Amino acid sequence: MFDPCEKARIFGLPPGADFAKALVHGLLDRTQGMPPENVARVEVFVNTRRMQRRVRDLFDSGPALLLPRLRLVTDLGQDAAMADLPPAVPPLRRRLELSQLVAQLLKQQPDLAPRSAVFDLADSLAALMDEMQGEGISPEKIAELDVTDQSGHWERALKFVSLIQRFFQDEFEKAPDSEARQRMVIERLVSRWADSPPDHPVIVAGSTGSRGATHLLMQAVARLPQGALVLPGFDFDMPASVWTSLDNALTTEDHPQYRFAKLMNSLDLGPGDVLKWSDTPVPSPPRNRLVSLALRPAPVTDQWMTEGRTLTDVGKSTESISLIEAPSSRLEAVAIALRLRKAAEDGETAALISPDRQLTRQVTAALDQWRIEPDDSAGRPLHLSAPGRFLRHVSNLFGQKLTSESLLTLLKHPLSYTGAENRGLHLLWTRELELSLRRYGPPFPTPADLTGWAELRADDGRLDWTKWLGEMLGGLEQVSERPLSDHLRHHLQIAEQLAAGPVVEGAGTLWDKPAGKAALAAVQELEREASAGGILSPADYNALFLAILKRVEVRDPSRPHSNIMIWGTLEARVQGADLVILGGLNDGVWPEQPAPDPWLNRKMRQDAGLLLPERRIGLSAHDFQQAIAAKEVWLTRAIRDAEAETVPSRWVNRLVNLLNGLTEQGGKEAYSDMEQRGQFWLDMAEALSTPKVSVPAENRPSPYPPTNQRPRKLSVTRIKTLIRDPYAVYAQYVLRLKPLDPIKQTPDAPLRGTVLHKVMEQFLSKSASTREELLHIADQVLLEDAPWPAARRIWWAKLARVADWFIAGEQARRAISTPIKTELLGSVSLAEQGFTLTAKADRFDRAADGSVYIIDYKTGAPPSAEEQTYFDKQLLLEAAMVERGGFSEIGSAHVAGATYIGLGSSPKEVHAPLDDPGLDQVWQEFDALIRAYSGPKQGYTSRRAMAKMRFGGDFDHLARFGEWDETQEPAPKEMP
Repeated sequence: MFDPCEKARIFGLPPGADFAKALVHGLLDRTQGMPPENVARVEVFVNTRRMQRRVRDLFDSGPALLLPRLRLVTDLGQDAAMADLPPAVPPLRRRLELSQLVAQLLKQQPDLAPRSAVFDLADSLAALMDEMQGEGISPEKIAELDVTDQSGHWERALKFVSLIQRFFQDEFEKAPDSEARQRMVIERLVSRWADSPPDHPVIVAGSTGSRGATHLLMQAVARLPQGALVLPGFDFDMPASVWTSLDNALTTEDHPQYRFAKLMNSLDLGPGDVLKWSDTPVPSPPRNRLVSLALRPAPVTDQWMTEGRTLTDVGKSTESISLIEAPSSRLEAVAIALRLRKAAEDGETAALISPDRQLTRQVTAALDQWRIEPDDSAGRPLHLSAPGRFLRHVSNLFGQKLTSESLLTLLKHPLSYTGAENRGLHLLWTRELELSLRRYGPPFPTPADLTGWAELRADDGRLDWTKWLGEMLGGLEQVSERPLSDHLRHHLQIAEQLAAGPVVEGAGTLWDKPAGKAALAAVQELEREASAGGILSPADYNALFLAILKRVEVRDPSRPHSNIMIWGTLEARVQGADLVILGGLNDGVWPEQPAPDPWLNRKMRQDAGLLLPERRIGLSAHDFQQAIAAKEVWLTRAIRDAEAETVPSRWVNRLVNLLNGLTEQGGKEAYSDMEQRGQFWLDMAEALSTPKVSVPAENRPSPYPPTNQRPRKLSVTRIKTLIRDPYAVYAQYVLRLKPLDPIKQTPDAPLRGTVLHKVMEQFLSKSASTREELLHIADQVLLEDAPWPAARRIWWAKLARVADWFIAGEQARRAISTPIKTELLGSVSLAEQGFTLTAKADRFDRAADGSVYIIDYKTGAPPSAEEQTYFDKQLLLEAAMVERGGFSEIGSAHVAGATYIGLGSSPKEVHAPLDDPGLDQVWQEFDALIRAYSGPKQGYTSRRAMAKMRFGGDFDHLARFGEWDETQEPAPKEMP
């Protein structure tokens, strides 16, 4: 197949070539005339399963013939000659073993890292161990690194690295990692080939040799009598002097051709020794020359000045490139979606290539408006799928008290109760339970609370339903440290029961569909390796389970469009399209910033012989160089992201700067044309995103409903609302709307007020008088009504801080009066208006002369005397009600005083201004207020006199606040 030669044999394909198609074309040319049985003996090694399928499909689409043996590089270990090597340890098992070692080290030295980082550290250590085994670096090499001139962090990091030393010892050769076994296979194969080279052609195609073991294999294959390498995206336009400069990893490893330069150096070859594999033409040779010059290594970019003059076809090289620099990522996504839609209509194949998953999701959402679903090769992370979320919700119950939020999240999940026929009843009961929990609680429902709720309602099966829930979910807060296998068994038992429903076998639809099948495979793998997981706390188990789900991607397209694709950079290497869109071209996105390495810095990696962080940037640069050489190319980026302005990708910057410097060759005009082509689509995206119908802003509402629909009864606390925000009274009492209570009950200010009032009520009913008695009562009430330990401590401490001040004030109050009633209901009617004012007073004291004192407790700041005069009339109106006999158990009496007792951080008493303006005038003003709102044309104005403009109301969204502000005059409107 190949002519004999003394040098190693390397071929290349230039950027822009459809690698798989050109590979097949070259194979067919070289095997033409060979006996069919000889063609079948040709071995072709590729680096991905996707590449293997594509090459096979291309062969299948041609004439009938015996195919070469298409194999993966990772399949070498499956040869019969390697059967005596021990099988590789599953990666998950190794990570579980490492997590145990990390946990032991952190137990001995807790200052090294937080416990929550155990599994992240184990993953990172496993990745380092794989790299060391692939590159042939021993732990001794790492241990010998001199860190005396480094910060103390690196010395601590080496303590962690020492944990992996045991996995390099002789006894572990019987259970090697997959990377170690691959290197063992390749080393044995290379040794065997040195003595007895194969008598048939062996080709390694599509690999860059960036990993040590693969690099070793490629060297051996290139030296075989009938061996050859076929390199993807080889830059035939780069001068030999530039190739020679790619000799220092610290300065040039981020160059797209660095790995090829390293390979040629190891084989004693130069760029002139690399031959073209196929004469398949590339879409734009001038563009390849332009991009090659733009991506020159930083030390030799001065060549732009000299070689730039030789580029005489700059306009031609960029005529099929469009540059989009969108104001936002949303407009970037819409513009891309518009172009993909046109490609679908024209029958073109189009691919969006981007490592930015947020951008690809935005493009997918934008395409959905035209019912176009792209074929997304990346899929969706398993932990974000329906089964993944369901399993995570269940695991989060371990070691935690069951909250109403977590209970309802599970019950309302679409995978819950899917095995039973009466799922409609399950959803009905869940809705009714939700309304009850929102309104009445408790925040931490127990099995007894659930059955108690069901017993108060119709016996339609919900009692058995709540008993089933209680038996399944009760007691999970008692889960503590236990073996991983026990955690997993219990976890799956609850998940499957909840998914199936009561008295139903199986797991409902939990394990159905692609996402469910992927989740089942993930948990089955964890079951197989659970013996290596050791003893885990509930928090550790949750972290481990989430980490495992995050490693799995799920593809579940319903009807993907055959011509519209979304690819990652790996998939783009093996496929071609008429239109290629390179999206998200911002620095930090493409290329991604190197991930922080907690173990070794750049210098330590260089000294140890490991890969540098710039390796990934160089691979991304190689992907960019190949993708930009396609037939038609879009380069897109967003000028701003959600937080700040972005920085263009270094490759885009280089290309733009080079074009703007080629003034004599028309570079500036070429760049301007690229922008104009992109601006056309940006303008179209802007037009599509602009509403065609302008909706005018709403006026400040002031509706006036019929008088017979207006409220006939209000409490004294709602009078303040009627004065400050009448629209809230209209929404609540006329429209009969009420804000929905939150699912997640929190220790908020209203609850603290309720608890404090209960403490004071019991303090008085028990005739207590000392600080100790007050705080003892507070302990009991908080334990009963505030099931949040942290909130209990904080609220108790706040009360303890003001206890002495309160007791001193209480002694003064009892010296002139005696408490007689607490939490007393009262009402007074305005007969002429047909209106009733109600109240629930916190406390009444009676003096020896029969006069009454009114006391109201506040956990926040009490209203000032001026605020009470004009807005907050609660105490003034209660006093007026007493003098009018509104509280039957008190009778008509003179009110000697009314006081707010503020028990906040700055405790104080604020007395109501009873004499100024006087209770008779207060009542007259109240009567006038109600009379005004009984008038047929009196509107309920929104936010009439808010205490502060920043204060929000429960019904501001209904009033469309934001489309208007308080400076706008209200617009009265008659309501039917």
